[in-house]
Amino acid sequence: MEEGLVTTSLLGEEKPGNSGIGGHGGGSSSFTATVVLSTCVASCGSFAYGCAYGYSSPAESGIMDDLGLSTAQYSVFGSILTIGGVFGALISGKVADFIGRRCTMWFFEVFCIIGWFLIVFAKGSWWLDIGRVSLGFGFGLHCYLAPIYIAEITPKNFRGGFTAVTQLTACCGLLLMYSVGNFVSWRMLALIGAIPCLVQIVGVFFIPESPRWLAKFGKAKEVEATLQRLRGKNVDVSQEAADIRDYTETFQCLSEPRFLDVFQRKYAHSLIVGVGLMCLVQFGGTNGISYYASSIFEKAGSSTSIGTTTMAAIQIPFSALSVLLMDKLGRRPLLMITAVGACLGSFVTGLAFLLQEVDQRKEITSILVLTGVVVYSASYSMGLASTPWVLMSEIFPINIKGSAGSLVTVLNYFSSWIVSYAFNFLFDWSSSGVFFIFSIICASITLFVSKLVPETKGKALEEIQASLTLIG
Repeated sequence: MEEGLVTTSLLGEEKPGNSGIGGHGGGSSSFTATVVLSTCVASCGSFAYGCAYGYSSPAESGIMDDLGLSTAQYSVFGSILTIGGVFGALISGKVADFIGRRCTMWFFEVFCIIGWFLIVFAKGSWWLDIGRVSLGFGFGLHCYLAPIYIAEITPKNFRGGFTAVTQLTACCGLLLMYSVGNFVSWRMLALIGAIPCLVQIVGVFFIPESPRWLAKFGKAKEVEATLQRLRGKNVDVSQEAADIRDYTETFQCLSEPRFLDVFQRKYAHSLIVGVGLMCLVQFGGTNGISYYASSIFEKAGSSTSIGTTTMAAIQIPFSALSVLLMDKLGRRPLLMITAVGACLGSFVTGLAFLLQEVDQRKEITSILVLTGVVVYSASYSMGLASTPWVLMSEIFPINIKGSAGSLVTVLNYFSSWIVSYAFNFLFDWSSSGVFFIFSIICASITLFVSKLVPETKGKALEEIQASLTLIG
């Protein structure tokens, strides 16, 4: 009960001239060049992730011909990125809490650069696989870190849009690999993939540490100096700095930070939202559709090159739209609208394959499948891809953020692996049935969001986290 009173005071106490937690500075109506630069540097990792994600498709024929790999060996190379990601995700929160957000960026990019160069100089499948695992390990750390860091440095009125930039840059990296991969060798393509990693390593030296992380370790002077740099020289950040310090100290006193603390009753709402949303989005079929898009279009009688290129290209403008709408519409409306869109896209694709099974009309099937997949990809890019990560960066209190973030990221990778592994079997079982399953799951996301997901738009991180851990 005492804990409930403490968290209630965080929400209820208002100081003169303050409209709640983080009312000064954190709700600034503008953003500084430092915030933009820091977001760009953090997003370089997402661009690199998009490159790694898209590398295996254009490099397939070149690697198999040059190194004499079998289909099974190349399948291992393509999928093992996820395995590395699981191991990176397991320690992501603890590493980011222990050495800081900036140092973790440097740390994970070292693994990514090693991975790319192992691929560049590969002489056999083992070199490729170790390089791919190293890449996956690095990006497992990044998937947790990037949204957390951006959310912790950005003014609350712009936090959602800035955090969504990570998805936009990932799509740009993916499109770069698909486009350039048709004209360069697979070794040169791997070198290109390493460039954003090198850019981020250099960029880390020019960006500030997260003020929330500094507060966690009692560095009061650094908290205010960092906020001043992030908010601008003429902005009074004293109140925002005090709110961050008071909130952090309060939650640090509630319990010693241990992994099992994540499962305490007072964090149940945050955990259900974080884990539930991330897993539902993955089970909605995104990786199955993106990994096996060529097979889907081929079975529908469509051009695989036109279909995959269209699917990749459509993600760029809709990811950009996500950045613009995140802080305009809010998290909940954006999630529900895009979940309905993904549901519709899956349903149209399933219906197309059902018509093909009934009367073999390939002309109608190919048009409907392309339409359905494009609608799904656009919807996913506009909200389902980035919004769960935005919410994950906002809802967990500082004392469990590392453990909870690691748990959510691991489950995201594990759900992704299940869908990637099972898709071919389900597609062979029923090409229409698998998309109807995806449609049902996407529809359930709308219900889940309407009942459980809080709106976090325009609220300070401390306000969001205190309200979700409130005990009656």
